[in-house]
Amino acid sequence: MKQTKITHLTSAHPRYDTRIFLKQCSSLVKIKGYKVSLIVADGNGNELKNDVSIFDVGKLKGRLNRIFNTTKKVLNKAIELDSDIYHFHDPELIPIGLKLKKLGKKVIFDIHENIALQIKDKEYLNYFIRNSISYVYRYYEKKSLVKFDTLILAENSYLEYYKKITNKYTIVLNMPDIQPLEEFYSIKRLKNELFYIGGISNDRGLDVTVSAIKILKKDISDIFMHYVGNTYNNILESVDLKSIEKNIKFYGSMPLFKGLELSRDAKVGLSILKPIDNYMKSYSTKIFEYMALGLPVVTSDFKLYKDVIEKYNCGICVNPLNPKEIADAIKYIIDNPKEAEQMGINGRNAVLEKYNWAIEEEKLYNVYKQLENRLILNTK
Repeated sequence: MKQTKITHLTSAHPRYDTRIFLKQCSSLVKIKGYKVSLIVADGNGNELKNDVSIFDVGKLKGRLNRIFNTTKKVLNKAIELDSDIYHFHDPELIPIGLKLKKLGKKVIFDIHENIALQIKDKEYLNYFIRNSISYVYRYYEKKSLVKFDTLILAENSYLEYYKKITNKYTIVLNMPDIQPLEEFYSIKRLKNELFYIGGISNDRGLDVTVSAIKILKKDISDIFMHYVGNTYNNILESVDLKSIEKNIKFYGSMPLFKGLELSRDAKVGLSILKPIDNYMKSYSTKIFEYMALGLPVVTSDFKLYKDVIEKYNCGICVNPLNPKEIADAIKYIIDNPKEAEQMGINGRNAVLEKYNWAIEEEKLYNVYKQLENRLILNTK
């Protein structure tokens, strides 16, 4: 029987993106033995990794260059690979997906975020401009998405909107893959360290976390914060770090597992998201990664998060606008090691039971199995 050829496409994500490469592409090779390719645009060249063929179309400077020129290169490479199923991950690739459909290909759009809602939350844009762009994008979505074979939604909350457009969708949550995280699991954490991994911005709690560390330093002189991830729009210039320069370090972007090395001795994993609509309705993946590591969590007191953290008693939810409350929660975990140890155990058990990639992997496999069956029917 002919081997099904699958190509994932991204013009914006890094080649080792956790959801795209480490979970989806690697799972498809492992569980089904598909021939899997990944098209990226990072300028780091082609390679074969985890039995996934990675093709690089090169990196161009500037958002407009990426949207208009990089996408053309992605399309050309996609056509050259002549795969049976294409799975793309960026809204700017919608036109590419539509062109591949016209060529008779099966096409999946993986929606990582509620894009129109995210556009509305971009405060660096004028209020009228961002609402206008959001409206236009919504209209474009409604016209385009019905033409794809199926959508994959990364969050349960997206269903409220996208089910109005199409009934062809599957929710595949971005839960942690437990096995590769095993080496970082620990409940005996020795240093007064805090850990964060992900994009760094004030919307993601940088300013209030810095303020909380200043408060904590008065009682815990050796408090130390590891920040792993990209910083946006010169954001570090917006916070005063002078008094805590020796208590905080920004490492920049790192591959996931290299970044997680810095979590080994940390006592608290932080995910302090501001009360922005898109955040309040979406899981923070890092919460579940922290839980998988046995790391107690301090996170925002959104209902979605409280339903996990408080149910399993694996951390503390706080007002994300209140540095004192954040500092108090961190200090409580540091001052109560036995309770912190139990939080770590509870979080780990919750991930093993419910919040893990193995469950989501099966959903992904079923999506592909259905498309593969259609391919077989079309060839008869």
